[in-house]
Amino acid sequence: MTILAVPVVPDAPEAQRWLQEELAKPPYVAARPTWFDTLSQAFFDWLGSLTAPGGSGWGGWIPAIVVALVLAAALAAWLIYGPPRRNRRAGTAVQMFGADDRRSADDMRRAAQSAARAENWSLASEEIFRALAADLSERTVLTLTPGTTAHGFAERASAAFPAAGPRLRAAADVFDRVRYLGVAGADVDFQTLAALESDLRQQTPIRLEPLSRGVAS
Repeated sequence: MTILAVPVVPDAPEAQRWLQEELAKPPYVAARPTWFDTLSQAFFDWLGSLTAPGGSGWGGWIPAIVVALVLAAALAAWLIYGPPRRNRRAGTAVQMFGADDRRSADDMRRAAQSAARAENWSLASEEIFRALAADLSERTVLTLTPGTTAHGFAERASAAFPAAGPRLRAAADVFDRVRYLGVAGADVDFQTLAALESDLRQQTPIRLEPLSRGVAS
């Protein structure tokens, strides 16, 4: 006589354990959507929600048109200018006129103002000139390479701001006098440099230096 197998009917906890073990097998794990799949699907669902309603009006198409224009502009900017240029000062010391300096342009600007309040015009002039150089470096207008002198910086900055060329060269003269020649700075020196630093901080350069440039001036 053949004994027929009696099917085993698990209780609820046992059935849940069997289900978890089955879903843990590689084929099921591989079939799960990744975070990128989920994010992509959410984005395309959002794009799909921008379809225009019925009717002949253009109002419903405006969101979709805006998104398309933004994406097209971003793609064009990437193709023309390449990936965004990074701030190379972040977290690293920069060789600035013979000294390593980790401070930001804002830090140098505050140091200059503090020295000016103490009427230490030499230090104030030196710090505001450094703030000017650091700001152009942070904005990737130009790079500060080891061995760059104050006048070398002024010449390279003049290529980006031609109208400010004479003022930049005069500012380099002041920096060299107070930094290396031991000539005491004056109130007018600091005020002149501070005005130049403020003006260039608000101006747009006519061009940026190539990232590959590394020749000290």
